Amino acid sequence: MHIPAVIAHGGAGPGPKRKTNLDIAVKKASTILKSGGSAIDAVVEACVILENDPVFNAGTGGVFRTDGSVMLDASIQTCDGRIGFIIAIENSPNPIRVAKALLDEEINGLTGDGARKWADERGFANLPVEGREPVEGMGDTVGVIARDKNGLFACATSTGGCSYRPPGRVGDVPLPGSGFWTEKGISVAATGNGEEITKKLLSYRVSEKISNSDFSLFEGMNWGLVELIDNSKSVGLIALELEGVGIGVANTDMPWSSWIGS
Repeated sequence: MHIPAVIAHGGAGPGPKRKTNLDIAVKKASTILKSGGSAIDAVVEACVILENDPVFNAGTGGVFRTDGSVMLDASIQTCDGRIGFIIAIENSPNPIRVAKALLDEEINGLTGDGARKWADERGFANLPVEGREPVEGMGDTVGVIARDKNGLFACATSTGGCSYRPPGRVGDVPLPGSGFWTEKGISVAATGNGEEITKKLLSYRVSEKISNSDFSLFEGMNWGLVELIDNSKSVGLIALELEGVGIGVANTDMPWSSWIGS
């Protein structure tokens, strides 16, 4: 048996106060975990709360692309080798639910019109996402990591993409190893400048550094930010191991919230 835990972030970079909003999502996840629920359900339901909160650049708060469209990305990965990701889906207030549905499918990821068609065929909500004006410098993607009593790890991430980016642009959130990485005993999620995170394969490299060294979570994440990331780029990380509480580290403002059971 393992002690359940969860950690969530509200995006790296300047923006409105988001800590209280994160606490609500973490409380939802903790309730699921305390009742014996799975890490998968915990991260998805917490992520849905954040997608439904217009403070965050995810789901209903997704920012407009340069052509006025709202295209959303989401991903989920578990430590037992399952993964699902959605890229540039429209009319999907909660893309993380669609990504979750891919965990047990033969295919791992879908994009654009194909993702929308697949979601429609399975009865997922097809509703307009109002979106909001882009804000320069705001990287408020959301991410949640959980560990359940059985030692299963799950990581969920969701975003509306960087401000002032063209339709079709793909950032770090749906790319394995970049915006997220989960394997046995550890999970890492990144947020901030998607291009910088993707170029450095940040989540995977930080995970490997921690797993294959004596580095603590903090030391490993700090190594990633200092040694791999251009300090002029806003980037943050959250991580969780097989034991202990999850933590967050960033080179900029990044609200995060965590909980651990007893």
